[in-house]
This record gives sequence, structure tokens and C-alpha cells, in this order.
Amino acid sequence: MKLACQEGMAPGTTLEEKLANIEQAGYEGVELWGGGLVDRLEEVKRATKKASVPVTTICAGYRGTPLSNDLATRKQAADDIVMLLDAAGELGATGLIFVPIFGKAQINDLSPWKSAEELERELLVELLGDWAEHARKAGTLLLLEPLNRYETHLIKTLRDAVQICEQVNNPKGLKMMADFFHMSIEERDIPTSIGAAGDWIAHMHLADSTRELPGYGHTDFAAGFAALREIGFDGYMALECGIPGDDKLAELTKSAHYLKARMNDTE
Repeated sequence: MKLACQEGMAPGTTLEEKLANIEQAGYEGVELWGGGLVDRLEEVKRATKKASVPVTTICAGYRGTPLSNDLATRKQAADDIVMLLDAAGELGATGLIFVPIFGKAQINDLSPWKSAEELERELLVELLGDWAEHARKAGTLLLLEPLNRYETHLIKTLRDAVQICEQVNNPKGLKMMADFFHMSIEERDIPTSIGAAGDWIAHMHLADSTRELPGYGHTDFAAGFAALREIGFDGYMALECGIPGDDKLAELTKSAHYLKARMNDTE
């Protein structure tokens, strides 16, 4: 297992400075925001070529909403997702992190024939079939992310994501990621849920129960890491959280030490 940090969390005014600080703080990769990424691909390539910190993942950043009731809005999301999958493949990233919908359902409820959620799930599987195949051909993955009940109504648990992945059944193009913060809300037992998801998990997000840096809450990372080891996970785990205090570099360094100690607890 390897630690990564989101670009937006790192101190520095240029990408080169951010990558240097990420490495100095003890992280082995960088996760990029997808918004505007296609326009700065060459900048990213130059910066990562000079550094020893590769791009691990692209976090969303597409416009539109894949499960919107509006065709044009769905098409905008689809076009952006395809472009970002191509960028992920070009950068050698594990994949593009994908959230189907935030908030409430936007598709019209057609009960008693089908509820809005039933329609959403069917549409999602249809869309993911095409995008997963595009990801496979691009040499990357689309990473389905469960959130929590306060941020989405649809995919909230690891099991929810696994069921969709199983329906699409293209593990070389579609897998999932898990986030310790969302799991702290939705999963009754985080290690058990990780074990049940198995090798569908291809990426992790790190945040404590407070949604701050690991070490500032009560999440049992050692137990979670042990479960990840048990399923053979050896990918990247990227910070996605707030940083307490004013000295970002010091706090990121402290959290890296904390996380590595929790990983050592599992060996």
C-alpha cells in the first residue's frame, strides 16, 4: 500500500513545488482534480517527469450530471468522462474517480412501473458498460465511489458499488474505490465491508471521522489497513480531507508518519 496526496492539499504555488512538498512530506503519489486537467496535460507531464511522484488518480472534475433528467446535461458528463479517461490513460493513472449523482434523484419517478432509483440504477449500468470498455482500451479504470447519505441517495455503501460492478462485469475497465470518511458513516463494520468488497477495490481515500487528516479523529485505520492487506490491496491511498493548523507541510508530514505506523501495526 502506498500513500498519495491530492494536489489541492499540498503547499506550493506551482505543480512542481506541490510535488516536491508531497514527496518531502512522505507521500508517493499525487491525485489530481479533473476540472481543467485536459488543458494542462503537458504541464502535468513535465512536472511529474521531473519528480518521483506519479499521478495516481484523477478525482472527478467532469461537468454535467450522468444521471440527470436532461439529455444535454447527461451528454456533457459523458463527453467529459471519456476525455478524462483518456487523460488518465495518458498519465498512467490508476483511474478516474466517478460519483454518479450528488443529492436527490433528478430522473422522473415513473411508479408504479419503476421508481426513480430503479431507473437510475438501470441507466447507470448502461452508461458504465460503455465507459468501462473505453477505460479498458485507454489502459485505465473508472472508479465508482460510494459516498454517504448526506451527499447522495444512490451509491452509499461498498456493497452498493460492488453490486453495480458485478452487473457491468468488466473488471479491467470498472472497479471501485472506498473512502474511510464515508465508510465511517455508512458501514457497520469497516474491515468486514472491505473484506466483502475484495479485489473490486482499486483505490482508497483517506480521511478521519472528522474529515480531517488521519490522526484527528477516531477511525481505526490499523483495522482497515489489515483488511486491505487481507484482500491483497497494494494500490494507492490518497488523502482527501481538511488540514488543521496553518503549517500544511508539517501536518501532512505528521499524518504520513501516523499512517505508516498504522500500516506497520498490521504487519
